[in-house]
Amino acid sequence: MDGGGGDEISDGAVFVREGPFSGWMTWPDSDPFETLAGPYYFRKQADGTTECAMVVEHKNLNGHGFAHGGALMSFADFCLFALSRAHIVGTPAVTVSMNSEFLGTAMPGDTVICRGEVTRGGGNLVFARGLLLVKEKPIFTFSGVIKRLKPRPKP
Repeated sequence: MDGGGGDEISDGAVFVREGPFSGWMTWPDSDPFETLAGPYYFRKQADGTTECAMVVEHKNLNGHGFAHGGALMSFADFCLFALSRAHIVGTPAVTVSMNSEFLGTAMPGDTVICRGEVTRGGGNLVFARGLLLVKEKPIFTFSGVIKRLKPRPKP
């Protein structure tokens, strides 16, 4: 699949064609919860790394008026899969572990950017880590493990 952004992996991701995230990719309606909490986006950088993004909306806020910790954790979980994409394509996978630390806040309208990397990928486990930033200021750090599953036989 190459929608003009040079991304050859075919895993259901599509290129966004308009708006502020034109040229980025997303997995539309592949995960009901992420569809509800997002939208979330990702793109491959020139250096081969992956960058992810989300905009904090009213639905993502806590009672204090800034991004709910669970909203940031959900976005970080999406980022684990985007960062690990080349290691899990074509195989069902689930998050088996995620650690995180809150370093700051994100306000309504803020664009949260994730930068990260796979620290080890191979076999059935992929290890990744990332940092969420708002205006280049770190607000959240995380690491996680994704387990590749054996495909289930079709009935």
